[in-house]
Parts: sequence; structure tokens; C-alpha cells
Amino acid sequence: MRVKSKIVLSTLALIAILLSFFSTAKTEIKKETKNQYETATLAGGCFWCTESDLEKLEGVIDVVSGYSGGDLENPTYKQVSSGTSGHIEVIEVKFDPNTVSYEQVLDQFFRHIDPTDNKGSFVDRGPQYRPAIFYHNNEQKQIAQDFMDEIENLGIFKKPLKTELIEFSKFWPAEAYHQDYYKHNKIRYNYYRYASGRDQYLNEIFGDDREKNPKTLRQLIDERNAVTKIKPYTKPTDKEIKATLTELQYYVTQKEGTEKAFKNEYWDNKKEGIYVDIVSGEPLFSSTDKYKSGTGWPSFTKPINEGYIVTKTDYFLVYPRTEVRSRFADSHLGHVFKDGPAPTGLRYCMNSAAMKFIPKEELKQLGYAEYLYLFD
Repeated sequence: MRVKSKIVLSTLALIAILLSFFSTAKTEIKKETKNQYETATLAGGCFWCTESDLEKLEGVIDVVSGYSGGDLENPTYKQVSSGTSGHIEVIEVKFDPNTVSYEQVLDQFFRHIDPTDNKGSFVDRGPQYRPAIFYHNNEQKQIAQDFMDEIENLGIFKKPLKTELIEFSKFWPAEAYHQDYYKHNKIRYNYYRYASGRDQYLNEIFGDDREKNPKTLRQLIDERNAVTKIKPYTKPTDKEIKATLTELQYYVTQKEGTEKAFKNEYWDNKKEGIYVDIVSGEPLFSSTDKYKSGTGWPSFTKPINEGYIVTKTDYFLVYPRTEVRSRFADSHLGHVFKDGPAPTGLRYCMNSAAMKFIPKEELKQLGYAEYLYLFD
């Protein structure tokens, strides 16, 4: 019995040691993970709104409302909102840089504020509500400045950016009742947000479908850059278009029509080559990105060059869909859906009648030699 007791005690001791080891290891891992988080301090008007918008971004760990920029220690909301303390309403954003970059945090931030108003923010007026980025190091400062320059060149906000870059000094958390205000006071928050005009302004800038079909500023910048690098094409007159297209081709491209599934020219085409706009000849899609979607229409994971593609929302089937059109001819091509395969997860579902197929062996002869690299 003594031997058994000793064995039991030894086993229990070993278990206790192992549990202690794993507990310590787990704590150290948590500390290490926490230390890997980075901080962004941002001012975009009412912190109730900026807090709720930034918490939607994947990779953001926590957002706290508070104050920065002034000299007064531990300022109160009353002191800051008076506009006399020198502070600005801000949010402190903790994020995981392995999931989301600092630029992506700024991208989300700029798409939910008015960065052109340095006198306040929507209905909240005064310097305490002006837009600002409090950078924590020189790297953040450079990233923010470069990104703001690109946004300025994009011209999407219609007015010059007035967002300040301020060196971070100290952050004071706001009173407890301000934290997660949008969760704890939904009715008052929603009323305030609507009455402030914030969402109406953002809809005007980014479109009223910005929540369902969001496009980041980086995407918009890249699209603009792609357009500046593409070869221009010319749209013929309507008379010329009618003279060269079949009745179905005209109906699809000019009247936003749709051809029948499984009864169109390219839905099962397996040849190598590219697909161009039937009206203008703009290069649209490649056979290297074509896949069998089972829908009965030619489907692609991505366009050859996004510069030749324009998307917009249509409501022909009552519910919104993302229509795809060619840039220069403005031909209706089809729609894009978010149920495609890797690597993009997109399904560009096109009408055969809107396109002309150029076989690989004819690319050079017909002026598309630059796309031969797709088949190397």
C-alpha cells in the first residue's frame, strides 16, 4: 500500500509540475502575442462613430474612445467638448499587424470620416472634432503621409485633405459611459449618427452600396493607376455598332440583356486565348482564368487588367447586383459575384455575345502580342 501511495503521490506531483509548466507557457504566449499588437491613434470626429467603424475591421483587437493632443492631465468630456483644453476626441486602435496592416487601418478610418474639414466633423464643430492622425513612430508617419498623398491624387473626396499628422504624446481614455456607446445605447447612437449626416456624406462619396459592396481606397487607387497605364480604345457610333453586331449582341451590350445559359458560344470553350469586347476590342479576360462554373455562361476569376473593367450596382432583378461593363465602349458584359474559386473568390459571369474570342496563335497578328506572356 505504501508503494502504491508513493506512486500516486509521485504521479500527482508530476501532473502538478506539468500543469504549472503549461500554465506558465500559456501566460508567456499570451504576453508575447499581446506585445506583438500595434497601436493607431486616430481622430475623425465623434468617437462613438469612429469606434464602431474601426471595430468592424478584421485584425482589430480593441478600440477605446478617449482624448489626445492637449496638455491638461486626465481631461473630462466636458473640458474637451468645450474646445478649450487643446485635446481632440480620438480612438486608440489595437491591431494585429499579422492580420491587418497600419495602412489598412488608415484605409478603414478614411472611408468613415470627412478628412477635408479641419473645423470640425459633421454636426460637431470645433477643433476638438477635427480629423488627425497621431503617429507613434516615424514609420507610421511616413506610411500615413504617403497614403494621404495617394488619396489626394485620387480626388475622390472632391476637396483637399485637411487631416493633420501629429506626433503622439499621450492618450487618456474617455469616461466609461462613452466606451462601446453604439452597443449599449443603440437607439440614441443610431439617432445621433443619422442626424449627424455622416452616413449621408459617405454615401455621396463612396456610393450608397458601400456597405454591401465595399471598395477600399487602396483598390480605388490601384484601379486608377491601372487605367493610366492601359491602351485607349474607341467606341463606334450607335449606327456603326448596329451595322456590325447581331441582334443578340446589340441587345446584350447596349440594352443590358442576358443570353440563354448553355446556349451561347463560349460557355464551354476550352481553347487558349483571350476574350475582347465585341464592340471596341478591349482585352477583357484570358482563358488562363476561365473555369467551368456550372452556370452555363463563360466564367472567369479575374479580368486581364482591371483598368478595362468598370463595375456598378444594378437593380434589374430588384435585389442589387454588381454589373460589369467595359471602360471605353461601355458595353454591358455581365455581372461579378463573390462565389468563385481561389485565388480571388470572384466569379465574373459574362455573356458570350458581349465578347470576341482571339485564339492564342492569332494574338500577334491581331495586335494583342503583349498578352502572349499569359500562355508561357
